[in-house]
Amino acid sequence: MDMTEIKLQNTLTGKKEIFKPLKEKEVSFYQCGPTVYWTQHIGNLRAMTMADIINRTFQYLDYKVKFVRNYTDVGHLTSDNDEGEDKMSKGAEKEGLSPKEIADKYIAIFEKDNSALNNLEPTIKPKATENINEVIEMVKIMLEKGYAYQTELAIYFDITKASEYNCLSHQDLEKQKQGAGAGEVSDNDKKNPADFAVWFFKKGKHINALQVWDSPWGVGFPGWHIECSAFIRKFLGPTIDIHMGGIEHISIHHTNEIAQSEAVNNAPLANYWLHNEHLLVDNKKMSKSEGTSYSLEEIKTKGFDPLALRYLFLSAHYRSKQNFTWEALSSAQNGLHNIYRQIKELKNVSPALPDESFKEDFIKTITDDFNIPKALAVIQEVLKSDLVADKKLATLLDFDKVLGLKLAEAISKKETDTEIPEYVLEMKKERDDARAQKDWQKSDELRKEIEREGYILEDSNTGSTIRKTN
Repeated sequence: MDMTEIKLQNTLTGKKEIFKPLKEKEVSFYQCGPTVYWTQHIGNLRAMTMADIINRTFQYLDYKVKFVRNYTDVGHLTSDNDEGEDKMSKGAEKEGLSPKEIADKYIAIFEKDNSALNNLEPTIKPKATENINEVIEMVKIMLEKGYAYQTELAIYFDITKASEYNCLSHQDLEKQKQGAGAGEVSDNDKKNPADFAVWFFKKGKHINALQVWDSPWGVGFPGWHIECSAFIRKFLGPTIDIHMGGIEHISIHHTNEIAQSEAVNNAPLANYWLHNEHLLVDNKKMSKSEGTSYSLEEIKTKGFDPLALRYLFLSAHYRSKQNFTWEALSSAQNGLHNIYRQIKELKNVSPALPDESFKEDFIKTITDDFNIPKALAVIQEVLKSDLVADKKLATLLDFDKVLGLKLAEAISKKETDTEIPEYVLEMKKERDDARAQKDWQKSDELRKEIEREGYILEDSNTGSTIRKTN
């Protein structure tokens, strides 16, 4: 296993490359975490789950992983182009809480959601507000080296000083400058419209900023992009193995991270850049106004197991767009529970080692840029195989170290009505009432609706029972 080659699709080069770690059998891994001013929607949770798969894969292959994922609790304005209000301050004012109370509230929800999805904890979870000194140190170095300049309102990074500013996005710099100048530019002293702030002063539109700190240049707060660079430099070093984030970060956030980090450190920021695609809802972008920016709590309220959502996430590659529908989630839950039922039949067998042939197939899929949909296909092959029960079980439990579907717990879990979603049980009760009133048309309609959700009704003289479709 030590000789296993891992192939990664590197955004930086646009190629699939063989992973070569900075240190043998070790991985330094950074993922851009959430801005904690609201409940994270399932699209953001999908990104966390994709990073979890990568973390688990490296651990499965006997790498020591140092995984850092941050919390942005200051400095992220409502536009990634350094315009608008600070998201934390906006959230605090909306709810009548302090920025710290807002951060604590939504970090707790985020961590509860990640736990429900069975995502492993990062090694380190730094907050921007707890690392201001590291930000200030980087700004000092940029000023001293001539990469940054100060105006009345802020300190900016001069993008013309970064010779390979668009090495990640591969965009035309002149077009980007024109695009940046098309919107609101609130500081007329900026040298270039695309220059980005590394420190804002408590002046101008930020005169009422709620979160500010002293600095050698005046009271203010850090820009959004600088925090990730500061975290990486402090906790992982000047160059890391893997940096991950959403594709929306390529052109601005990650581009700016590279520019400022490499200016300070005189070294590449990351050797491999991985970017996950978006989760759509009914083939459209998630929208708060349309009510499709679903939270995990909404998923649970409709009676779905969070691990069914995880199983759905695993059915699409991290670099592919994925479409969420309630029907797809229902199918995923049925599929997962079907695996659980088959796993239960393998209990009470002797301990065994995983099957080497299936394990080789599984490793081929996960080392090919984390092709988890193909890994799930291997799971089905194992279930259908003629392996003896103990060998089959050992193989499945071994693979679950990567998949994180809690297959071991499924063996001992007692199947009760609590596994049937509350909304399905409500439909059953409504149908029972319709039958009691001899409203056969309504009774038939409700039966069909329940069957569409993946459940079977069995009627008798004493009432009806409900069970999942096999």
